Amino acid sequence: MKLLLALAFAAAALAVPAHASAAPRVLAIHFTSDVNPVTADWVNSELDHAQSNGYSAAVIVLDTPGGLEDSMRKIVQKELSLKIPVLVYVAPAGARAASAGVWISQAADLLAMAPETNIGSSTPIQGNGANIGSDLRRKEINDAAASLRGLAKSHGRNEAWADAAVRKASNLTAAEALRKNVIAPTLPALLNKVDGRVTVPRHFTLDTKDATIVNSSPGFFTRFLSTLIDPNIISLLFLAGLAGLGFELFHPGVVIPGAFGAICMVCALFGLSILPVAWGGLALVLLGAALLVADLHVTSHGALTLSGLVAMALGFIVLFHNAPAPYHVSSELVVTATVIIGTIWAFAISKALAIRHAPAAVGPEQIVGLEGIARDDGYVLVQGELWRAHSRDHLAPGERVKVDALDGLTLDVHRIDA
Repeated sequence: MKLLLALAFAAAALAVPAHASAAPRVLAIHFTSDVNPVTADWVNSELDHAQSNGYSAAVIVLDTPGGLEDSMRKIVQKELSLKIPVLVYVAPAGARAASAGVWISQAADLLAMAPETNIGSSTPIQGNGANIGSDLRRKEINDAAASLRGLAKSHGRNEAWADAAVRKASNLTAAEALRKNVIAPTLPALLNKVDGRVTVPRHFTLDTKDATIVNSSPGFFTRFLSTLIDPNIISLLFLAGLAGLGFELFHPGVVIPGAFGAICMVCALFGLSILPVAWGGLALVLLGAALLVADLHVTSHGALTLSGLVAMALGFIVLFHNAPAPYHVSSELVVTATVIIGTIWAFAISKALAIRHAPAAVGPEQIVGLEGIARDDGYVLVQGELWRAHSRDHLAPGERVKVDALDGLTLDVHRIDA
């Protein structure tokens, strides 16, 4: 009997630390950038990670100016489909959940805000910041208002404010949102405050008391790809790619400018494939590039180059006309970069054409009679320059030759016997 009691006490002693160590874990996803395809994929993958690795909850620590609607809807769909509770915490102090961030917040099982934060401004507008035309505006706003009201209603939040956030660009500070949202100065304080709460409408019981917080932020690759879809970066990359490829055309064999230009062009095309672009702007960009190439083969005294640069600058300015506010291009940057690239391009063309049409600097009277050394593949080295050579003798590399005549850019030579 004593042995059995001892074993029971030992088992109980072992069970206590095992139970104590089973503290809940929460994944804190720090989302502090625009809502775009790259960041949306990252957030959704982190939410999947939280679910598949047994986390008690996932918290999106949010600070965003908004972004692309399609990307926002992907995040919202993921939040609504997850099998663990998703919390959105607008933090730190000074953070905001604007535009697309409002939808992400309203789709959460629980919405919380840090002091001195705000949420709102969800009225649809054109990419250039102007109001949408009356008929289309009515359609867009009614659709957006219904969507946000639906999320607010299903989660037991203020439908009237959700409607006003769309129709009147209404904003709420953390203090003003206190009745419907949780206010907490820090994430640990928030998790302790909401422990045991049952969420609406999915009826999750939050288990977040003294939870172990695992922080997650975008890695280098995610930040790099997100940077590539900045319209200003795309414009610069496209122009740099054009300059590098153009330099390689004029100076074949240099390699580095051509390789650099190709890399820049591929990166620019990646950005163009991600953002919503205006087809008219894209047509102007492609027309500008075509005019620059055409000027290599047509004598236009720079008119085609100038026209191409103007077309490309205008194209880049209107290219992202349909994108929301975070994805506008700086007109000043595009114009400045276009002028610089245009100057370099014009200089390169003028030099290439001058060399192409210049008379031969070496005539028969200067080169006939000189001696050189045979090289591989039918070339000879004469006075430090490689010439294509023709000879009735079979020349081996390293043999000495003498120039008999100059025929265009080919030398007639014969072997000098030792």
